Amino acid sequence: MTFEKLPTGNKRATGVTRDVVIFVDRLILGLTQHWAAWIVVAMLLYAGLPFVAPVAMHLGAAPLADAIYSVYGPLCHQMAFRSWFLFGEETAYPRAQAGLPGLTFEDIARGDPAFAGVDITTVNPQLVYAAKVFRGNERVGWKVAFCERDVAIYGSIALFGIFYIVGRWRKFKLPFLPFWAYIVFAILPILADGGSQYIGNLQAIGITLNFTRESTPFLRALTGTLFGVGNAWLAFPYLSASMKETHSLLTARLGRAGLLKRAEARVKPR
Repeated sequence: MTFEKLPTGNKRATGVTRDVVIFVDRLILGLTQHWAAWIVVAMLLYAGLPFVAPVAMHLGAAPLADAIYSVYGPLCHQMAFRSWFLFGEETAYPRAQAGLPGLTFEDIARGDPAFAGVDITTVNPQLVYAAKVFRGNERVGWKVAFCERDVAIYGSIALFGIFYIVGRWRKFKLPFLPFWAYIVFAILPILADGGSQYIGNLQAIGITLNFTRESTPFLRALTGTLFGVGNAWLAFPYLSASMKETHSLLTARLGRAGLLKRAEARVKPR
């Protein structure tokens, strides 16, 4: 068995190899020019598709909804008392422990066959599973396939990307986010909210503390938004610098090969 030697040194790639290299270079060049837009599109789809599930349930397209719930199931806990609902009496049904007005999770779970035999007063494994597979009904509406916090995280990244693109068009240069600011404004709030909620529900695994707490939809959305914006702000300036460097290298290489039009070379990454 023999193997053909790959081009080395100053030898130029030819034939199919050359075509593949050119195709990949052009693909990456396009990415460097529109990378922020691609991130926005990806995040909008990722955060928006879970909202299609309750719409599909409302319209009677259960198979489509089932597919979306199943795809997002490994990515999110999807617990009903920490998720948004559409087409029902309320947009959210937090646990009674959160102390909010309106219908609580206990109100909608009490007497529902989906929670038969399940202790709905504590966050135990049986409740977690039942609240995950519960998708809603005609009265309470249909559950979004992403929890409140995840919707806020990925939705805020998409919105940040849109503002970033508009800012670049207006010649605004986004400053680098200091790491201490990232920790203070993005990490600590979500740790405090989620961490205290976790500690406040340890009685479900047999640890008794004189402290109980359940977060609220507003706090989950707020801390998720801060976390999403913080991550985007931390990453975007570095991505911009990296994309500019890659753009310069590729335009130079394709230009030397006579494969880049002047108009293409003048398009700068954003």
